[in-house]
Amino acid sequence: MAAQQERTCDVAVIGAGTAGIIAEKRARAAGAETLLIDATFSGTTCADVGCMPSKLLIAAADVAFGVSEAECFGITATSRIDGAAVMQRLRRHRDRFVQGVRSGFSRLPEGTCLRGRARFTGPDTLELDDGTRIRARAIVIATGSEPAVPKPFRALGARVLTNRNLFDLPDLPESVGVIGAGAVGIELAQALARLGVRVEVFDAGRTLAGLPEGVSAELCRILSREFAIHQETEPRAEPDGEGLRLIREGGSARFDRLLVAAGRPPQLDALDLEKAGLDLDDKGIPRFDPQTLQCGEQPIFIAGDANHERPLLHEAADEGAIAGENAARFPDLAKLKRPVPMAITFCRPDAAVIGTLPTEDNGLVTGCADYARQGRARVMGRAQGICEIYADRDGGRLRGAALCAPHGEHLAHELAWAISCGLSASEMLDLPFYHPTLEEGLKPALRQICELAATSQGQRAGGDILPGDQC
Repeated sequence: MAAQQERTCDVAVIGAGTAGIIAEKRARAAGAETLLIDATFSGTTCADVGCMPSKLLIAAADVAFGVSEAECFGITATSRIDGAAVMQRLRRHRDRFVQGVRSGFSRLPEGTCLRGRARFTGPDTLELDDGTRIRARAIVIATGSEPAVPKPFRALGARVLTNRNLFDLPDLPESVGVIGAGAVGIELAQALARLGVRVEVFDAGRTLAGLPEGVSAELCRILSREFAIHQETEPRAEPDGEGLRLIREGGSARFDRLLVAAGRPPQLDALDLEKAGLDLDDKGIPRFDPQTLQCGEQPIFIAGDANHERPLLHEAADEGAIAGENAARFPDLAKLKRPVPMAITFCRPDAAVIGTLPTEDNGLVTGCADYARQGRARVMGRAQGICEIYADRDGGRLRGAALCAPHGEHLAHELAWAISCGLSASEMLDLPFYHPTLEEGLKPALRQICELAATSQGQRAGGDILPGDQC
């Protein structure tokens, strides 16, 4: 029998997604000898099955919807949606993004990449499924997440779609039931509906896309014009020929496929974390310091979707950087400076949650802007949605926002930057707002905050130049 191979390194990174790739790069830049371990090296979730293919589907849906709405501008247009062509274009561009990631692996120092599934055999030792043993001075867990399929739906077999297999369909199905009204479920449901698929969404909760209730209710009202949304319901499913039937109190509906968007738990089960001496929470996730990403007292760090702290790409990139650097320099640890939280759902209108939301305890005041009355939104034929901005009552410093508004992804960035800079509502109003733009539609909310907040001497509700924000 051949002897088992043994490898040693300064830093071993488990997982070659966004967080893992950046962790390895930062550790190597800090002078560490590194190993990057992955079962497939297939590319990041974003490029392969997440951000980019979903946006390609949404882009096609936007074009189809634009044609369907052309008549309101006095333009006669007709469209024929070729589902197979839509999916072929999606995969062609998706595969280009994925190849860009994969080509980066070949540029790493020889011997850095190890293909295999790793498990802990101790706090500083790993074993791969081919028997290779690894001893590392520090280890980064960056194994990412996987779509959850609740047990009642598993018996449906190939009828079930997740973001893992949806984008590989050769053609668009005629009908899809969607389980889950989070960002993934809402984005894909609307895109499919605009591409001619009959869609209904089912969710056990009361809100959409992580939004606070008021903004969620407005988004639900808008989206319900395009597809049915059933909230506070947990349907059961049963096979129906080659399709399935979703049954809930009050009725049932048949669909060709079921898209399950019920969350993405971390991929940790196969790591044998208990052998690493880690303290695990009730979900099996190691307890860790959110500033250093160190797990307990061990030379082990956890980054990206694997820690489930903020499962978003830009957060995974930041976490990968600090985890890799801390692993290389252990025990000399740096602290992660967290950006203002920002989560965007690319439905139409875009939805976003930024910073801190108001609670009974934090005393934040709310200003609201109505985009159903906003001038530029009317010009574009997109006059719908609202934006709530949250600020300190004392001084009006901006703390957070929630919105569903046309081109809301850009408004969300503007608000996140203002919050990051510590601006008050009055100070933001003193910044330039061009006319006519969607950005100036924020001014009514900012003025309301100025009126509600106890402002210091010399502050004022600026931005009074007319024509105003609602003309």
